[in-house]
Amino acid sequence: MSSPVLTPFDAAAILIVLAAVLGYFNHRVLKLPTSIGLTIMGAVASLLVVGIDRLLPGSQVGEQVVGFIAGIDFHTTLMDGMLSFLLFAGALHVKWDDMRRGRWPIVVLSTFGVLLSTMIIGGGFHLIAGWLGLALPLIWCLVFGALISPTDPVAVMGILGRAEVSPTLKATVAGESLFNDGVGVVVFAILLEAALGTEPLSLGHGAALFLREAGGGLLLGLVAGWIGYRAMRSIDEYNVEVMISLAVVMGGYALATQLHISGPVAMAVAGLLIGNKGVADAMSDITRDYLLKFWALIDDILNAVLFLLIGLEVVTIPWDPRLIALGLAAVPLVLLARGIAVVAPLAILRPILSLGRLAPLTLIWGGLRGGISVALALGLPDGPARSIALAATYIVVLFSVIVQGGTVERVLDRAKARSPT
Repeated sequence: MSSPVLTPFDAAAILIVLAAVLGYFNHRVLKLPTSIGLTIMGAVASLLVVGIDRLLPGSQVGEQVVGFIAGIDFHTTLMDGMLSFLLFAGALHVKWDDMRRGRWPIVVLSTFGVLLSTMIIGGGFHLIAGWLGLALPLIWCLVFGALISPTDPVAVMGILGRAEVSPTLKATVAGESLFNDGVGVVVFAILLEAALGTEPLSLGHGAALFLREAGGGLLLGLVAGWIGYRAMRSIDEYNVEVMISLAVVMGGYALATQLHISGPVAMAVAGLLIGNKGVADAMSDITRDYLLKFWALIDDILNAVLFLLIGLEVVTIPWDPRLIALGLAAVPLVLLARGIAVVAPLAILRPILSLGRLAPLTLIWGGLRGGISVALALGLPDGPARSIALAATYIVVLFSVIVQGGTVERVLDRAKARSPT
């Protein structure tokens, strides 16, 4: 008897039901932050179903579940679907005045910081892989550096929303995470082309592609956000205005894909414009309430599914002890690279703006990796480099979400208690 074929709706229904059931259990029993609780339970559930067939030789339950999870195109689901909604929803709540005060750290950290981190991680990863007997060319190590360097805005803003830091610092961390993923995706694409041999790795080509992707995304975000703002300002009907915001997100991201420019950057810019100028000038009180609650609900649902998917994707990791060792070694390497990429720019910018004593620690320990890194790793072409990068990425993301995300509040509280008043 052949196994039933799951439609995209079936897959979505299973994920939503799982997220609701595990989210309820987490809220009532574990009482962990949603992102951490769902990631842990997703990973544990994956390990359990993988072990079912080994414990029960005649069983095919584990095999079927693994087949279902492996069949989910996480890369396409996140990069071409969920990401546009998540970035727009996150940007809606970032205050422009606070972000403007931290504009220089945001610009420098999301560009120079990503490039510096990519080089440090790529070089260190190449050395560690060689020590473990894993032959991995330097260019593929740099590809890993590019996909793991950007902080995930979904994970960052979900965790920092509970941390007690200054509004300017919180806006700086959120702003950097909103834009450095767009930059990281562009750097990743440039290095991947070089690794595959489709394009030479040259400064001129890289700069041209970066300007087209990031600059085009910035312009498209401004245009889409402004059109949405003007349309909302001309009417007072909350149902239509919520639909306009949906049109900005879905239409804007689809257009960015067709134009080969950065959709993540476009959605971050559009969300900032509507979340600040639109909320202040273009909406009545009832529209503002409905629109913000609508996007908060969308954000919560997609966040739950995203972190559950991250946990479930553990089945895609090849279980090679050397790969696990390399992934564990990548954790301190990524933290070291993040530290250098944060401290160096902040030291240079100190005469212009000081974000306070807690800024380096907040940006380093609060710079979480998440679904974007996993999606990029899953999008790599089949081969040894994919297995190596995927295992290391998954281990770094698990550590980031569970350990860093679970302790960031306590770490910042202890740092505040120890710092002189």
